[in-house]
Amino acid sequence: MQSTVPVLPILDLPVHDMGWKPALDLLEEKLLSGQGLTHIAFLNANNANVMMRDLEYRQVLARCLVLPDGIGVDIAAKFLHGGRFTANLNGTDFVPAALSFITKPLRVGLLGASSEVLHDAAANFRMHTPWHEFVEISDGYFDRADPSFILKRIEAARIDLLLVAMGTPLQEKWVDRYLTADHAHVVISVGALLDFVSGHVKRAPHWVRQLRSEWLFRLWLEPSRLWRRYVLGIPVFLTHVLRHRLRQPTTPAV
Repeated sequence: MQSTVPVLPILDLPVHDMGWKPALDLLEEKLLSGQGLTHIAFLNANNANVMMRDLEYRQVLARCLVLPDGIGVDIAAKFLHGGRFTANLNGTDFVPAALSFITKPLRVGLLGASSEVLHDAAANFRMHTPWHEFVEISDGYFDRADPSFILKRIEAARIDLLLVAMGTPLQEKWVDRYLTADHAHVVISVGALLDFVSGHVKRAPHWVRQLRSEWLFRLWLEPSRLWRRYVLGIPVFLTHVLRHRLRQPTTPAV
């Protein structure tokens, strides 16, 4: 994807480096221009680990507009480029902020999660930004081998913005393989966003998020599910970053 937005590559993947206002402006521009399909994804330490062992996923991300998510990629940017990202544009904060920021009514499709989570997330979105229309396309348990019914449903719904919550890397690969500008102007792969918006999964208190420690809160809530991602995954990610840095040519002193 070509863009004039500055990037900071993380493990050779271009990640867009923007403040909140430019990022929201860019999303609004993509939504209102009606030119093609823009697929927005996020890179955090866990996704980067997946990318390092899954070439197809890396290739999909390279075709996306990728935003930085979390302290892990900030540490990597500091180590690799000497400076952190301008903003932490994680999807859990970015999507609700974008819906509040964009005042033109949109048709927003929701796809993924369980049917109960999907329904409750849609209800809370409607309370949060009632000027948008939220369309519950389907939970994430449709027939992946034959998505034609879901694709027809998305196209018939005339969606502006589609939020896909099917887990990494499945959601990004699915969007890349099947969706076109006939389905939406912008698609955002949102991971666990609907779980949080629905209230089925509790977010860390604001002060914990300010300390960039939400991952610790999530690990405390769900240790059996998330210990591999954080306890093992963070050292693995930092090892990837260190190896990448050591492979970079050094600039000789003048």
